[in-house]
Amino acid sequence: MARPLKKIDQKAFEKLCGLQCTLEEICGYFDVTDKTLRSWCRRTYGRGFSEVFSQKRGNGKISLRRCQFRLAEKNANMAIWLGKQYLDQREPDVRGDKPPAGENNLLDAIMATEEVNADDLPEVE
Repeated sequence: MARPLKKIDQKAFEKLCGLQCTLEEICGYFDVTDKTLRSWCRRTYGRGFSEVFSQKRGNGKISLRRCQFRLAEKNANMAIWLGKQYLDQREPDVRGDKPPAGENNLLDAIMATEEVNADDLPEVE
């Protein structure tokens, strides 16, 4: 006779993936082995853990990005960092040289940018 299947809450699993929890951490949360969790993923989603995790962690990335944009409204350092990451903006080097022609100048871009409101983004849990 086979063991009864362990109960794994699907919503909790998806939230843990969104928080970027590791396989080990998720298994610890549900008190199951990695083999059990992988089998559950196959039964529930029809795919392996890695595929499911990659898809579900995307919601966590969206939430994190939303938080960063909200923080950038109040924190200049975050606004500058986001500009460098997503808009290819660069600061002049420490010798005072101007960026080469065609490169984005961070200060000019900040001054010319329209205000972005993070609250206008759609909510994702």
